[in-house]
Amino acid sequence: MYKKIFSFLIILITLLSILTFSLANNELDTIYVWSNNATSLNEALNNKTVSTTPVDLKLESESAILIEQSTGKILYEHNSHEVLRPASVTKVMSILLIMEALDVGKISLTDKIPCTENASNMGGSQIWLDVRETLTVDEMLKAICVASANDCTVAMAEYLEGSEEAFVEKMNMRAKELGMKDTCFKNCHGLDTDGHVTSSYDISLMSRELLSKHPTITKYTTIWTDTLRDGKSGLTNTNKLIRNYEGATGLKTGSTGLALFNLSASATRNGLSLIAVIMKAPTTKVRFSEAQKLLDYGFSNYSFKQFAKKGEVLKNVNVTKGTTQSIETIFENDVGTLLQKGSGSDIEQIISMPDNITAPVTVGQKIGEISYKLNGEVICSVNIISNTEVKKISISNMMEKLFFNWFRLLR
Repeated sequence: MYKKIFSFLIILITLLSILTFSLANNELDTIYVWSNNATSLNEALNNKTVSTTPVDLKLESESAILIEQSTGKILYEHNSHEVLRPASVTKVMSILLIMEALDVGKISLTDKIPCTENASNMGGSQIWLDVRETLTVDEMLKAICVASANDCTVAMAEYLEGSEEAFVEKMNMRAKELGMKDTCFKNCHGLDTDGHVTSSYDISLMSRELLSKHPTITKYTTIWTDTLRDGKSGLTNTNKLIRNYEGATGLKTGSTGLALFNLSASATRNGLSLIAVIMKAPTTKVRFSEAQKLLDYGFSNYSFKQFAKKGEVLKNVNVTKGTTQSIETIFENDVGTLLQKGSGSDIEQIISMPDNITAPVTVGQKIGEISYKLNGEVICSVNIISNTEVKKISISNMMEKLFFNWFRLLR
């Protein structure tokens, strides 16, 4: 018993000493940087990763753009802000809103969606929905992404917002949030309507949002052929690149007599994801060949270098005045950069982190930052955050720890 009491007193003295030291220690944290040439980490990035040299791909289409999906960097553009009719490429926004509704639990893939008279009478590309039938959200997405079904698009719009008009209003609100300044939606399907317009630049914005935030959509957009209604209805993808272009991931075709031939085409190779948009091509053959020409140009001239994945552990950092002596720090997001092929061998990593941090610390709290430099310019940056909560040391939690150790000794 005397030995246990003595041990308890030793623990008490030690803990009180730690508490006194921690409360008295008010030294400022210091910053250290691993780099031969450290600079401010607050430099504006503004997609300085690559410098694009103007090229003429001699396109026949009225408008076109090529972007890198992760950064949004424009690699090529031709009349990219010209306001044109999008036709069924409109459905990229409709699909985006459906996926966002799935994300928040407003709908599920197994929900049964009814067909109204309005939806069944849409015309254009369709799967001939009947007002007496229902399809699941999963089946509706398949029909929209693969067969560009106008009837299914309208049925989903009415189910989600009560009417197509209310859904279109939400489409325009979302377009504004994405910075789509050339866009005005008048319907959710893309059939020619006066004033229903967008640009290849705006299409690239909503395509990037869909693919980046909802990568599972490629489960549908990469289908070449499939069926619905227990095999009774066949589907064939309107995007021929899915069948014959290496790495194709989607995304959406569109054509009408006034819009001519449009396409938002996406593909990924060796970690590089590209989005090519073609508007008002004179023929369907030109639409696909020029989208392929854009993608080929991107894959031939650029690469994507991944530095770290979201949640990857960087290192441990000491904690003062806390109930825990150290924490693990992790990358807040994926971090990588677009590079012109042949460059990037001398990328510099700059880590700015405090020697110590002071409790309390919350999960997700920014602890430091890593920047990557090429030729003296910051090309990308990522926050380093805590993945652990640490409470500030106090008399109450010190006593809690003391009694815990005391009871452990008595066992």
